[in-house]
Amino acid sequence: MKSSFRPLLLLLAGMLLVHPPVQSQTHRPGHILTGADQIEKYLPLLKGANVAIFANQTATVGPSHLVDTLLKAGIHISKIFSPEHGFRGDADAGEHVNSAVDPKTGIPIISLYGSKRKPSAADLEGVDIMLFDIQDVGVRFYTYISSLQEYLESAIENHRPLIILDRPDPNGSYVDGPVLDKKFKSFVGMQPIPTVYGMTIGEYAKMLIGEHWLDTAADAAAAGFKLTIIPCKNYTHHSRYILPVKPSPNLPNMQSIYLYPSLCLFEGTAISLGRGTDKPFQQFGHPSFPKTLYHFTPASLPGAKNPPLLNQTCYGYDLSNTNVTKNKLSLHWIIQAYKLFPDKEHFFLANNFFNRLAGNDTLQQQIKDGLTEDQIRQSWQPSLNNFKTIRKKYLLYAE
Repeated sequence: MKSSFRPLLLLLAGMLLVHPPVQSQTHRPGHILTGADQIEKYLPLLKGANVAIFANQTATVGPSHLVDTLLKAGIHISKIFSPEHGFRGDADAGEHVNSAVDPKTGIPIISLYGSKRKPSAADLEGVDIMLFDIQDVGVRFYTYISSLQEYLESAIENHRPLIILDRPDPNGSYVDGPVLDKKFKSFVGMQPIPTVYGMTIGEYAKMLIGEHWLDTAADAAAAGFKLTIIPCKNYTHHSRYILPVKPSPNLPNMQSIYLYPSLCLFEGTAISLGRGTDKPFQQFGHPSFPKTLYHFTPASLPGAKNPPLLNQTCYGYDLSNTNVTKNKLSLHWIIQAYKLFPDKEHFFLANNFFNRLAGNDTLQQQIKDGLTEDQIRQSWQPSLNNFKTIRKKYLLYAE
């Protein structure tokens, strides 16, 4: 009897080690809990309702996707809305994403990064509650906050309550970069905020409403709107939070996320920042740079099917092991690249994308004029100080 019972105990113990309960993963004392992790706080709000969810692969509850968790709990999900990169998070940056049906659940997925970017009244027919759960990285040109704004506007205009399941901002410990000039408003920058704005999705939603930054129709209807934010637990703006799921194909690790605010400016130049390699947003280079430098060759890969400088050997710098300053956007690398680039007339792309990323046409001219990083940073300070005053009104977490 004992000899047969002992192996059974060992087998059960092994199963628990391989598949630890969700409760033990998400409720350790002092462990940061996302809004989604605290299911007891929002499940009662969803019971008996037809729910629409804006989400992608980052919407997780422990090891499970939020959609699967809610379906298992008996919640009726009538449709899913998806952002840039799609519901599964595998589409290229800027790639048109089509609507589809989720093969696992049979729920229709409506893309808000294709032919439209805002749910219509028809999309929301029969929907009682709208839910938003996306892992952001806290950088203005990362388009999830633009999607948040348009989803929020649709909720207000169509008189649907919205629940935001908040998540930590991995770049939330600082505020830096030029504040966007509204003349350069686009989907990579819709509001007068700096490049790094130091706010979670929930905090940012509060600011959009409080500062009357929504479109005219939504702003006029916002007075009676019901917004519920499920805040993170055990999180402050100085918490170190390691993302459990990569937020998009070309941000594969925390080094890329920390470098992203500084290196994404290269998207508006002739320089490769490593799309199509195993180190996207962790290196930069160009075929015309000195051949004595580190080198890499962009290839066609999932999430980067046609990267800049495809199949061309680029010479430059590997930043994958660089100690990144977590409280400062660095201009050092783009200034260095401009100085190295032999054809200065064609360093910045002619499509004006650099200015849309920068949020102004000043930064490009400052780099061309040879200003130092300190001189450029000094020009940001008045607008940054003004933004920090506005930001403080909407913070949910200690600094």
